[in-house]
This record gives sequence, C-alpha cells and structure tokens, in this order.
Amino acid sequence: MDIPPLSEVRRLTEKKRDAWWTVLLVDPVATPLVRWTAKWTRVTPNQITWGALFLGLAAAACFARGDWKWLLIGAGLYHLSFILDCMDGKLARLTGKGSEFGGWLDYVFDRVRVLICAVALMGGQYSRTGEVAYVWLALVVVFLDALRYLDALQIFKVRHSMRKKIKARAKASRRAAQALMTAEELERDRERERREQDRENDSDEEQGVAFMEDLLRDNPTADLDNDPGQDDQNNGAEDGAQARPKEKKVVDLHVEFKSRFPWYGRFRTFLLRHRIRTHLVSGIEFQMAVFIVGPIFAAVMPVTIAAGALLMAFELAIIYKLLLSTRDFERTLASYPVPEVPAGLPAQPGSPAEESLSSQDGATAGRQ
Repeated sequence: MDIPPLSEVRRLTEKKRDAWWTVLLVDPVATPLVRWTAKWTRVTPNQITWGALFLGLAAAACFARGDWKWLLIGAGLYHLSFILDCMDGKLARLTGKGSEFGGWLDYVFDRVRVLICAVALMGGQYSRTGEVAYVWLALVVVFLDALRYLDALQIFKVRHSMRKKIKARAKASRRAAQALMTAEELERDRERERREQDRENDSDEEQGVAFMEDLLRDNPTADLDNDPGQDDQNNGAEDGAQARPKEKKVVDLHVEFKSRFPWYGRFRTFLLRHRIRTHLVSGIEFQMAVFIVGPIFAAVMPVTIAAGALLMAFELAIIYKLLLSTRDFERTLASYPVPEVPAGLPAQPGSPAEESLSSQDGATAGRQ
C-alpha cells in the first residue's frame, strides 16, 4: 500500500488527546517507526503487541535482580515496551488491519505486563532490603492499576447512559410536539428531518442534539464561545459559533463543574492545543513513574507512593466531576418537557401519542 508522508501519518495515527508522557516522550519516536514499519515490513499490529509483552517480561526479569544497574536496564526495556504498545494501535489505524481481537489482546497484555513487572520490581527490592513494605507496594500498584481502568470503564458507561437518555427524551419531546401539529406543519417538519439526515446520518442528528464533549474534539475552544448569560446555558447553541451544528441543541454536561472552576476551560484549552489531556496523572503516568522514574533514580518506594497519591487525587477529581455532571444531566432532561396530547385529539400518522408517552416514562424511570 502507498504510505503517506510523515505529517499525514501523524494526523492519521496520533490521538487528538493523549497522556502527556505519550505526547512528549513516545509519539516522536513511535510515529516515524510506524511509518517505516508499514512501508518496509509485513509486521502486523498483533505481532507488535506480542513484542511489547516480551519486552515487558524482559524488563520484569531485570527488575527482579534488584540492584541499580539492572533497574536502569529494566526501566529502558519497559519504555521500549510501551513504545511498541503505542505502535500497534497506530499501525492498525494506518493500515486498516486492526481487529476487535487485537484490541482485546492489547488490553489484556497491558494488564499482564503491569502485574508481572510490579511483582518483579517490588519482589527484587524486598529481596535486596528485606523491607516488607515492598510486598505491600506490589499489591498497591496492582490494585491502583486495576482500579483506574475499572473506574474509567464504569464512568464511560454512565456517560453513555446519560447521553442515550437525553437523546431518547429529545426524540420523545419532538414526537409529542409533532402529534399536536397540523398535517401541513408536520410535513414541513418531516421534510426538515429528511434534509438533516441527508447531511449527516447520525443518531444525534435525528434528535437535533449535539454534545459539547464531541465538539471539543474538533475545536478545543468550542465551549468558550458560549455566552454564560444565556437563559439555557446547559444547552445553549450559538448559530455563529465555530463547529456548532445548525438547528441542533448543544448539550454541555460539564456546566456546573466549569462554573465552580472558571480557570479550568483555559487550562484545558492550553493542554488540548498541545494534544495533552487534562487528566495529567492517569494510569499511563502512574506506570511510568513506578517502572521508569523510580528505578532510574533508585527511589522505587517514595516515587511509587507519590505517584499513587497523585493518581488517587486525579481519580477523585474525575468522580467529583461526574457527580456534578449528573446534576447537569438532570437539568437537561427537565429542559425537554414532553407535552401530553389532549384527550380526543388524534395523533398524527407516524408519531403516535403512545410512543411519546412511552419514551417519557422510560426516561423518567432512568432518572430514578
């Protein structure tokens, strides 16, 4: 296949938001290697995933030796392992050879690598010093790594559920309003829906809803275009704002968080312009601190404790942000009242009152 120039490879393979360790210390090496690999070899993404695991096991073998020289070698091998771990996804995006099984393999091997390296690193230090605290540290590292990814999965599910319920309520509100329309008004509304669906075949488009977090991926300053004085600031949409879909209600589920921390928007925008996500100490930075920074400076215990504390602080901040987001979710649902069809008034064809009321009941049950 024809491989595009490096600038295009960066655009195709690098995430728009990523961990600062990846952006600053991995992508500058991994992206050119991915282009070279795709152009000159037949290596597959899954083969690179296996290579990352083997390098991680080699790093664990070095960590188990315990002394500083082997810790340095182990740290270097772990970083190389992480570079390969980033390359497999980039190669899959560039060549189109990714698979669902490959994604599963990558995730499982990551967890296996962390588990084995944590046991080897802390076990090596325990053998060298006899301090039982290293045994506990191994458990802490494995626990925090698992907690981070389980928490991320559950938060994703909650956010997805909130978006789904908002779209269902918007659809129910729209259908109920259609039931009250005259035949001529209903036909005009349906024609407008057909034009919208022709422009973009998207489930959000059907409900006339756009979510701010989606717009921010393309335009990091999208929410800064909002006028905070709008009556409906939870769902405010400016027709002239860049990257704002016309005739769509923009739902922002982080209004309360940003109102409590007004500096956050500028800080986030600054980081996103450099492709760095605001979650500055995530699972990636935690791993790198434990398996690279700590061994390099022969300070495994203090660095691990500090990194674990920072990881927990950021996780608690994310949970707090989710809590405030659920309040924005409740207010957003309330902004979509579903009007009841007066008794004796027949519903228009294609939008029965029963469907509207059923959707309303479903959304209300979801809130409880």
